[in-house]
Amino acid sequence: MTAMAHEPLTQEEVLLEGFLALDTPEGFRAELVEGEIVVTPPPDGDHEKYISRIVRQVIRRSRTDMDVSGNKGLKLRSGGACPKNHVVPDATFAALDLDLFGNAGPWMPCDGVAMVLEVTSTKPTADREAKRRCYARGGVPHYLLVDRDTAQVTLFSDPRHDDYRERTTLPFGKPLALPEPFAFDLETADFL
Repeated sequence: MTAMAHEPLTQEEVLLEGFLALDTPEGFRAELVEGEIVVTPPPDGDHEKYISRIVRQVIRRSRTDMDVSGNKGLKLRSGGACPKNHVVPDATFAALDLDLFGNAGPWMPCDGVAMVLEVTSTKPTADREAKRRCYARGGVPHYLLVDRDTAQVTLFSDPRHDDYRERTTLPFGKPLALPEPFAFDLETADFL
């Protein structure tokens, strides 16, 4: 009896296996975004301030009761020959009654996610472009980007293929209307 030959792994499979085996230092975050492994250091205080302000408003003011997870890994469809994207938003929001995060492993599909939040940090271009495309491909209905470099907040919505068809950008200090299931104006005055 002869042993069966194993097919060699593709470059994409090797990259995904290597990524999933990473042991990042405490506080660091590793993501696989459009075929590139991205490791970011722990965030600074201002980064966390913006997340905190938004999470508080979403929990208190949304028309639908929302659940939130920080550092929840999402597996998102990829484009082309890249392996599946593994992205960790700064915050992930879902309707509380879905209990989406309760039994989820470290990497979960994005089905049921209502919105993801990113606050720019050490790699702002990734948040503005690559992650935006990943979330759109994954069908995440809303992507909220707080861009600290430009002092603007942008809501991307209506995902189609590799991007969002709608975007609303306002400077810090102006309220941003969040649609259903949130249905309230996000206050950004304390971002200044």
